[in-house]
Amino acid sequence: MKPENPERTGDIIANIEKDLRYISGIIKQKGREMLTNYKITPPQFVALQWLFEEGDMTIGELSSRMYLACSTTTDLVDRMEKNQLVERVKDPHDRRVVQIHLLEEGKRIIDEVIKKRQAYLAEVLKNFSIEEIQLLQNNLEKLHEEMR
Repeated sequence: MKPENPERTGDIIANIEKDLRYISGIIKQKGREMLTNYKITPPQFVALQWLFEEGDMTIGELSSRMYLACSTTTDLVDRMEKNQLVERVKDPHDRRVVQIHLLEEGKRIIDEVIKKRQAYLAEVLKNFSIEEIQLLQNNLEKLHEEMR
């Protein structure tokens, strides 16, 4: 599909990029505010989310998903293990491999925070029609798919 007016399309794309950047910043800030009631930092929340969504993984796998050095991720996991959010588990098939496993307290925190985020989003979308919400969801899903 060739755009009819490339200059106008460029302006639209610039505005979309700016809106996405601002939305991302607001989401990040709101997320940090929601974490103040919990004993975890924003990077720990991201790590817990990966474990919640993907299951057990090694420090190396978690490091690459979070774009952090292995040493940084190790420190993160050490603090989360101390707070009983995760545990290190030796792989039964290869004792050299250690998986990071999400514990119940970690699951509880993730579940609570995600529900709070969803409630916030529901409040933001309260003046949208169900059709507008569905269109937004479809377009965001399509954008996410194209970015992968």
